[in-house]
Amino acid sequence: MKSNVKFKRKFVFRLLSALAVTLFVAPAMALEKGSVAPGFALGGTVGSVNLSKYQGKLVYLDFWASWCGPCRQSFPWMNALQSKYGGQGLQIIGVNLDQKSDDARQFLMANPAQFLVAFDPSGTTPRSYGIKGMPSSVLIGPDGRVLYEHSGFRDADKSVLEEKIKSSLGMLK
Repeated sequence: MKSNVKFKRKFVFRLLSALAVTLFVAPAMALEKGSVAPGFALGGTVGSVNLSKYQGKLVYLDFWASWCGPCRQSFPWMNALQSKYGGQGLQIIGVNLDQKSDDARQFLMANPAQFLVAFDPSGTTPRSYGIKGMPSSVLIGPDGRVLYEHSGFRDADKSVLEEKIKSSLGMLK
């Protein structure tokens, strides 16, 4: 009986957290292709993560949360991309939006990231990017301008996203 109550509380908490994040970021407008990507400096798993440090690289910026099922599925794929294209100039940055860093750290223990991870519990960064749901990603060119935006993550998205990354890496040459 206790475990059932605990499960229900956890479910309600995650549902309310998802709703809060959705409402928190929903009023923002999405960035236009070609617009300058908003800068940020956030604490991360290996210190400060500052977008401006990656000027000249192709940045795949991914917004995720511990309660997001598709986010869990995207991590192995992003790890593989970072390994495959990192030497060519790709830098993946995952921005976590959990309000409790313990939730994010538990997620990362189960789903290790082989790319940069930053924490934004206040949700300032996704608002500046006009993010409306989890996961969402933004591809940022070496000039700091938005090349492509994508919401969600399904198996069918992988080839389209990887093709966008491969073709954009040509900008670095």
